[in-house]
Amino acid sequence: MNTNISIIGVPMDLGADRRGVDMGPSAIRYAGVKRRLESIGYQIEDIGDLSVPTPESYPIIHDNLKYLDEIAKVNEKLAEAVDREMGRGRFPLVLGGDHSIAIGTIAGLAKHKKNMGVIWFDAHGDINTGETSPSGNIHGMSLAVSLGIGHPNLIHIYGNQAKIKPENVVIIGARDLDPGERKLIKQLGIKVYTMHEIDRLGMPRVMEEALEIVSRGTDGVHLSLDLDGLDPHDCPGVGTPVIGGISYRESHLAMEMLAEADILTSAEFVEVNPILDVQNKTAKVAVALLCSAFGDKLL
Repeated sequence: MNTNISIIGVPMDLGADRRGVDMGPSAIRYAGVKRRLESIGYQIEDIGDLSVPTPESYPIIHDNLKYLDEIAKVNEKLAEAVDREMGRGRFPLVLGGDHSIAIGTIAGLAKHKKNMGVIWFDAHGDINTGETSPSGNIHGMSLAVSLGIGHPNLIHIYGNQAKIKPENVVIIGARDLDPGERKLIKQLGIKVYTMHEIDRLGMPRVMEEALEIVSRGTDGVHLSLDLDGLDPHDCPGVGTPVIGGISYRESHLAMEMLAEADILTSAEFVEVNPILDVQNKTAKVAVALLCSAFGDKLL
């Protein structure tokens, strides 16, 4: 794995209903992400946070695509930042912020990775569109947009085509899918490991299969990890918690197996909401998982 890491903070909360996730990057930093990564041999450059407007600054114009223009502008800036760091030969580590930032992260990566594999670690599919979303929140549309499905203002960010292919995507931990998402997932043939598969097969087999899928013929693998993929008992500080999620230990095993595969070329950790958290517990979990994904071991 590339040992030169650039941390990019994106304090975005325009894509979600519940406020506070804009403080996620600060919470993860406060939990010691830079120190922990440096302790296991990585060279860290924190380039700070992108500028993100507050929801109070703009009216909601499209109820089915809330803060569309503002989110598109921030993701364009994020794509530029990720592209720049990749061009410098560095590993982009993006800290959110709500999951709408995956639009910009993946768009920037796509300038360098033309056949990228993606592990989407999440309780949700995030594969809604403005037509299928019950809430109109764009953080639930980011995977669809990256696949080239959705509003033109979003799918045209940093390029006019799909940034990733459905056969290269694996969703792990899903347990809350909207009807439109289920239909689109089946239509596209995306591999999804719901909690049923994780319970039945076990995380080792799920990860073995997932790693084979995302590395088959791809030129890099991106990890997009939403902390609500874990059970709310372990990660209370998220905006859209869903009970019955992946355990703390299962999540660590997944990250450890990802590190052993040595295929990761970029990552983002999103949806840490300190307002809803308990003593920064969720940010601490994010840092622990992040370090496991980067090869930290007990012995």
